Amino acid sequence: MNSRKVIVIGGGAAGLMAAGQAAQAGAKTLLLEKMKKPGRKICITGKGRCNITNIAARSEFISHFGKTGPFLHQAFARFFNDDLIRFFEDLGLDLITERGGRVFPAAGKATEVLDVLLKWARQSGVEIRTSMPVEELSIESAHVTGVVSHGEKINGNAVILASGGASYPLTGSTGDGYKLAAAAGHRIVPIRPALVPLITAGKCAGRMRDLNLRNVKVRMLLDNKKEQEAFGELVFSDFGLTGPVILTLSGYAVDALQNGRKVTFSLDLKPALDEQKLDARLLRDFAKRGKEDFAIFLRGLLPREMVPICLEEINMPGERKVHSVSAKERRRLKTWLKDFRLEVIGHRPLAEAIVTAGGVDTGEVDPRTMESRLTRGLFLAGELLDIQGDTGGYNLQAAFSTGWLAGNAAAKE
Repeated sequence: MNSRKVIVIGGGAAGLMAAGQAAQAGAKTLLLEKMKKPGRKICITGKGRCNITNIAARSEFISHFGKTGPFLHQAFARFFNDDLIRFFEDLGLDLITERGGRVFPAAGKATEVLDVLLKWARQSGVEIRTSMPVEELSIESAHVTGVVSHGEKINGNAVILASGGASYPLTGSTGDGYKLAAAAGHRIVPIRPALVPLITAGKCAGRMRDLNLRNVKVRMLLDNKKEQEAFGELVFSDFGLTGPVILTLSGYAVDALQNGRKVTFSLDLKPALDEQKLDARLLRDFAKRGKEDFAIFLRGLLPREMVPICLEEINMPGERKVHSVSAKERRRLKTWLKDFRLEVIGHRPLAEAIVTAGGVDTGEVDPRTMESRLTRGLFLAGELLDIQGDTGGYNLQAAFSTGWLAGNAAAKE
């Protein structure tokens, strides 16, 4: 063991990885967690199943972080998805890869991920103290010398700040790390929710509450011009829209709303058919089912919950016989199926966001080590940083990779 003492603030994914790596490298390592139990946010990720990573290639992986992605090149070069998968499998955790390249524990239990991490960290020599909130960093001559918890200083040669963002505050992510980083001189990019459900105008979405559409193309229009597009699963709720495809687009929508833009989502309910093929299908179905009421006919095209919405949107009485529908009315149906629009007027609160956008300006952090460029011996990792990715295992991998890098760098003399 070397003579260095490393203090890690936060017992989430980044903090546990950082602490274990520092201890493995020989440093005397202390992890301080303000909650009674560490890793509470790990236990709710992936709907309680913990989507630990994604098997996408590095270039594609980084593209899922948008403009914040380039900062992660160094961390991913040192510790990436194949390394993380091997890390957990070597610890005895069976993993499976599902649709979209998402990697989960085979048993489908996030608690198993936490249990494995805690056991590994302790066996590596990490001392874990819970109910230990950190009030301030001790900094002398631009060098961190320890932390203050419960009014008492704990000395250390290096401090790793991995206290998470500000989403899901009941898990302990209440934004404390931003204050500590700001006190050390760091600029905090304004925090806002990312991967967050969106609120839509009117009662349309609420009338389809809990309806899950699995294969939908969603176009995001800003001031009626297409800006982003995604394909996948969405869910209607009493307030608006959620589900993976909506969460993926939500960060762009939140930023646009804050900038005063008009945000509209256009849903293509038949993405496998272009307009010409869809029109041909409608003509065939109209010919076969001409004696049916139009509302019954629509049940062959749409989930039951969507039928009354469709009838209202295209201004068609449900009792009309299919054979009496005009070509103009058929085209109106076709257009609606390819371009069902919902105006986005807001988002759910930060407390409900899966991750926090914004955070410590990465321009002030060395991407090769995660060390602060302003304060020697201070390292930053995980969601605290201004990096945010799509849903699908990307954010947890970033937490593990930056934690791995910070832990190894902090342990060096």
